[in-house]
Amino acid sequence: MYASPNMARPFAQRRLSAGLYQQVGVESQLAGASPHALVAMLFDGFVESVAQARGAIRQGDAAAKGMAIGRAVRILEEGLRAGLDARAGGTLAKDLDDLYSYVAQRLTQANLRSDEAALEECQRLIQPLREAWASIAGSSPAQRGGQPAAAAPARPGP
Repeated sequence: MYASPNMARPFAQRRLSAGLYQQVGVESQLAGASPHALVAMLFDGFVESVAQARGAIRQGDAAAKGMAIGRAVRILEEGLRAGLDARAGGTLAKDLDDLYSYVAQRLTQANLRSDEAALEECQRLIQPLREAWASIAGSSPAQRGGQPAAAAPARPGP
């Protein structure tokens, strides 16, 4: 028998410390991130959460599946969808709102049914947006430090 509760769980403290370290790292990234980088982080977090949910389904871990899918839904609803400006975004904002709503619905169904195919569908629907968002990084003058396109340094060839 172990002498103390902490001795009974020798790896619990390491996991707690690693989790706190990761949280500090994320908070540091958030503090210095541009609006563009924040959206990219939301897309990355969504993809990571869906991957974690898929792994949890494969391992039969219902609690981890629920937590990962819940995080993915919150990223969609509270991050990506909440950031849409229907007035300024017009049709594009409306289409994205509809897509995010559909994906959140499919995530909920995936959670209820432990449906890995539904998670794959969600991933396939969001991935092109993630890639498109990444491709526009540094394309505006504000993101290049205010330099017009002609003054931006040329990228080296392949």
